[in-house]
Amino acid sequence: MMMMMNSTQVSYFTLSAYFDTGAFTYLYFLIILSLYMLIVGSNVFLIVVICMNRSLHEPMYLFLCSLFVNELYGSTGLFPFLLLQILSDIHTISKPFCYLQNFMLYSYGGVEFLNLAIMSYDRYLAICYPLQYNTRMTFNKIAMLIAVTWLIPLLLCVVMTSLTNSLQLCGNIIEKVYCDNYSIVKLACFDITINNIYGLFITSLTILCPLILIFYTYMKILKICFSGCKQSRQKAVSTCTPHLASLLNFSCGASFEVVQSRFNMSNVPNILRIVLSLYWLTCQPLFNPLLYGLNMSKIRMVCKSFVFANM
Repeated sequence: MMMMMNSTQVSYFTLSAYFDTGAFTYLYFLIILSLYMLIVGSNVFLIVVICMNRSLHEPMYLFLCSLFVNELYGSTGLFPFLLLQILSDIHTISKPFCYLQNFMLYSYGGVEFLNLAIMSYDRYLAICYPLQYNTRMTFNKIAMLIAVTWLIPLLLCVVMTSLTNSLQLCGNIIEKVYCDNYSIVKLACFDITINNIYGLFITSLTILCPLILIFYTYMKILKICFSGCKQSRQKAVSTCTPHLASLLNFSCGASFEVVQSRFNMSNVPNILRIVLSLYWLTCQPLFNPLLYGLNMSKIRMVCKSFVFANM
């Protein structure tokens, strides 16, 4: 039952989605810890490989480096806290830390979509305008695109967190295993119209606009592929497939999260609800290093030489 209180009394939130794991507590802890170590190890390895090899200092790989940094950022906002909660008997989180986690996870999602959008723009220029690519994709433009990719979601989430913090809350129970902005807003005592409007604004700017850009660039890429030779089609497929797979994976995960947050899922088993809510925060950081590391021949070659050189 929701605990009734005014905004001055809410100093912590209770995360009600956790359940008693009994004898499996340490097994779950080891599984989550292994996943986190794998995420950190694989993403850090690829960041180091890209930074230390001049042959990879090209736009596509610099955008990939930004993507891998974001995977570390998003994972850090979730996994350490999740590991502590698994071992804890009291599943509460302080209000300041809840808002910090909320800020990190939402900004992670925004950066991810925008990063995938600029990667699709990069592939569009490389395939549709190969002769003009180097003049269009300069170092200054790369730096500007990466800066915009990070700054826009961070600034938007600062405003979002400030609006949420200004709400008067009538409860402190969040039905998830981590802090979620929509779950907090639902606890508000009074009108949340401004929060809902701003939420739609953020969604349009960080999800809808990037998806429109990605759709446009790939329509142009497909047009070039169908009108070009077999070699150009193969090159386009080899460079675009990892990007599309990453986009599909993250979009599915984000969709699971939206459905879970907005609709009544009480008839779904608790463990499945937890898995669906964590999918976008766990599978993407695991999926991207494997996807790009295994499918992009240049990264594979550099990784092999890097490993053998340090043996």
